[in-house]
Amino acid sequence: SENGTGCILSSSSEFPEGFFTPQERKDGGIVIYFIIILYMFLAVSIVCDDYFLPSLEIISECLGLSQDVAGATFMAAGSSAPELVTAFLGVFVTKGDIGVSTILGSAIYNLLGISAACGLFSSVVSRLSCWPLFRDCLAYTISAAAVLAMISDNTIYWYESASLLLIYGVYILVLCFDIKINQYLMKKFSPCCTCFTKAMEENAEQQPLVGWREESGPLIRPQSRTDSGIFQDELDYAHLSTSLHRLDEISKDHPSVFTMPEADMKRILWVLSLPIITLLYLTIPDCRRQFWRNWFMVTFLISAAWISAITYVLVWMITIAGETLGIPESVMGLTLLAAGTSVPDTVASVLVARKGNGDMAMSNVVGSNVFDMLCLGIPWFIKTAFINTSGPIEVNSSGLTYTAISLICSVAFIFLAVHLNGWKIDKKLGAICLVLYLVFTVLSILYELGIIGNNPTRVCGN
Repeated sequence: SENGTGCILSSSSEFPEGFFTPQERKDGGIVIYFIIILYMFLAVSIVCDDYFLPSLEIISECLGLSQDVAGATFMAAGSSAPELVTAFLGVFVTKGDIGVSTILGSAIYNLLGISAACGLFSSVVSRLSCWPLFRDCLAYTISAAAVLAMISDNTIYWYESASLLLIYGVYILVLCFDIKINQYLMKKFSPCCTCFTKAMEENAEQQPLVGWREESGPLIRPQSRTDSGIFQDELDYAHLSTSLHRLDEISKDHPSVFTMPEADMKRILWVLSLPIITLLYLTIPDCRRQFWRNWFMVTFLISAAWISAITYVLVWMITIAGETLGIPESVMGLTLLAAGTSVPDTVASVLVARKGNGDMAMSNVVGSNVFDMLCLGIPWFIKTAFINTSGPIEVNSSGLTYTAISLICSVAFIFLAVHLNGWKIDKKLGAICLVLYLVFTVLSILYELGIIGNNPTRVCGN
């Protein structure tokens, strides 16, 4: 956030002081921070894989949601919990623009960076349908344009924040009638969408999210055991064929989280993660087990809270590590901090992409950005409509033009890249998105540093 002197406050001012002095960090204490960062990555992977995604599977099953709708709603809301917490902190605690800068600043990473991760880290080629991606990209473009129009005059009024809630409400309404709208559009524009009709019909059927409940044929592949990721509990696949596994799931409960994996590397990771596994086991009901199955909403909410807490620590450690290494503030915000706040989205999207659920992964990528705009609208509306009704909220909109162009271009590029790639997620798409993300990031950093444009910024005290 910017103060009266025209300088930008350091990101570390939004967090508590570290447990080492700057000199102690330079003398080797920075290693502890990197260990904590790696452990937080491991922790958020375990939360997503063992609790968050299984609860989402049961929610989708109970509500009869398709993959893409589940990804754009519950999955996006749960994995975007850190952004919601950040927005509330920015409005009610720090009184700064941390919410706006975090959400808008990480938007390009959410679109291009996570898409790149889904393509590069998945050994399964996932087919995509045109309607879910078009629907979510259109909703995100409208919501982003609304936010940018609101903050163009540096003030937020109650009716402006209410319009954000209205836009999200319309988006949810469209999702409620998603299949009917999809079928109508496919018939209306059949000349250009014929090749996706079959994929749309298949995706309209309910499919599981994760490997622990595989009851439909298309997701069970011979390579599912080897490509499910190092954090996946795979013991139930060890000595069972595909057909035996399907019969076994009916009579057997899910293995305990304390069951040691067979592979050596997984055993090492399992031992290292035992503290977090135990803590999560004691605080979150495991809805994969029959005894806790009806507690899936509690699992969803508590796992989302854990994701928020872990991400807060992760971003805190990344911020201090970046300052210790002398990384410029603008570079930190556009790279490490943007990636840090989006770790839950990245992990969740990659996990479901590895299972072949391409529509769910992409709907989470774009849908979480739509939810992020709602994250701004909720605290803005509460403050302007109920707490401080005498006047609007003041925000800083420097760099707004470049941000607007970047957001619109990133949405257009991701849609075009998917179209040119034949509507599938593979390593080729991942490489394209990675290159685009690097280009946007370099241009953003050059702009923030004042090398291009006329927007040089400096950190207070420097």
